[in-house]
Amino acid sequence: MVAQQKKPHTFCETLIKPSILKAVEIVLGEESKRKVSQISLSDNTIKRRIDELALDIQNQLIHKLKNSVFFAIQCDESTDVANCCQLLVYCRFINEKTIAEELMFSQALSSTSKGSDVLSAIDIFFDQNGLSWKNVVGVCTDGAPAMLGSRSGFVKLAKDKNPSIIGSHCVIHRQALAAKTLPFEIKNLLEVCIKIVNTIKSSALNSRLFKILCSELSAQHSVLLFHTEVRWLSKGNMLERLYELKSEVEIMLLQLGKDDLRENFTDENFTFYFAYLADFFETINNLNLKLQGRNINVIIANDTINSFLEKIQLWKRRVNKETPNFSSFRRLNELLSDEEEPFCPTGLKDIVIKHLDSLTDEFTRYFPNFSNKSWQYMLTSSPFSTNVDTLPDIIQEQAIELKNDSRAKIDFNSGSSLEEFWVKYQPIYPEISNEALKVLVQFSSTYLCESGFSSMAVIKNKYRNRLDVASDLRCSLSNIEPNIKKLSKEKCCQH
Repeated sequence: MVAQQKKPHTFCETLIKPSILKAVEIVLGEESKRKVSQISLSDNTIKRRIDELALDIQNQLIHKLKNSVFFAIQCDESTDVANCCQLLVYCRFINEKTIAEELMFSQALSSTSKGSDVLSAIDIFFDQNGLSWKNVVGVCTDGAPAMLGSRSGFVKLAKDKNPSIIGSHCVIHRQALAAKTLPFEIKNLLEVCIKIVNTIKSSALNSRLFKILCSELSAQHSVLLFHTEVRWLSKGNMLERLYELKSEVEIMLLQLGKDDLRENFTDENFTFYFAYLADFFETINNLNLKLQGRNINVIIANDTINSFLEKIQLWKRRVNKETPNFSSFRRLNELLSDEEEPFCPTGLKDIVIKHLDSLTDEFTRYFPNFSNKSWQYMLTSSPFSTNVDTLPDIIQEQAIELKNDSRAKIDFNSGSSLEEFWVKYQPIYPEISNEALKVLVQFSSTYLCESGFSSMAVIKNKYRNRLDVASDLRCSLSNIEPNIKKLSKEKCCQH
């Protein structure tokens, strides 16, 4: 419970044990309280028990991995509060009736964090637990050179172990990179917005005065938001908040005497471009959120990106009409609708078209394989409508058997997930199911590693910067329940 809630190990001694003693004293009396008080719940005791629970969870995970025909991994490294480089490795594998995701292990890298260091750490874990690279079908990482380097990157070294491994770059990182390209005019506008936010937020006095101003004007919010390049959603959130507090910001800039910024901010053309920019980043944020989360397989990620690319073409067709249609952009459309006569600022249409063209080019560059669907993709997502002639000879006959299996067709259309369907029919159609499961078991992003680092920041904070977080992380992040009865029985036998 302490590890799952990410609490300090002293939590039991300082809060839980006194609460238990108080309850025992009330219910059973002073003598029982004295006996219970002799039970040790010290820091070392809690740490030892967390280690035992973590080891039991790890043993269960290894057993599941060995029973899975193959599995995929995602890995990433980050520096913690004590300047220690921490490596997280997650695995995705076939488990009973579906595909599961679990933390494989976490480990501190003592020196450098090169691809060879990451490979060495995973190699040691595999050797200690009887796992093989032959069963690994996919590796997903971020875009760092240490991971994707063509000569000494981790993915290249992993493929040396098993040439059939599919290496992939996190789809969320690629989406964030593709969305960064902006036309010169819009980029300048974004820089002005950032300057305005920094002018108010960088001074404690200005922040307090702005908060008072918002309170007096009964604004929905009272603070602006910073943005940072390394956070996926922050830029969109910053622009959204700035747009919502536009009137209050104008007054604040007037009070601060920032006439140059205020003139830009109140310019009519700037207002329309600003509305478009806020709408665009809101759309990007929504796309980003769809790609996040657990159990997002490559089919879902592929469909999400293809859907977004098709939306871009729709927006271009709408804007490119003789009378531009900006209905896809909520704030901009509201501004234009408020005008008494149909009105479009000079150059707005051309800039939007230019931006959407560059956005299409960037997404096509970062997702080159998403427009052409392979036979593996078609087989996995639509097994009953796949052209058998496009499949390898070895699975064509089994594909025909599956297409004419009415029971399988009913199960496929019953609403169960792709993972559940293919795992269910793996014993009946092993060759064709394995091809589909090799696709579904792949990670599409490093989302689990990123969320794991967030948990690590809570567990290993500045007050506990010497803590070895491996066991606490496993107990906190794992979906596998430790076998408490088995551990208790072993303890009884030891005593």
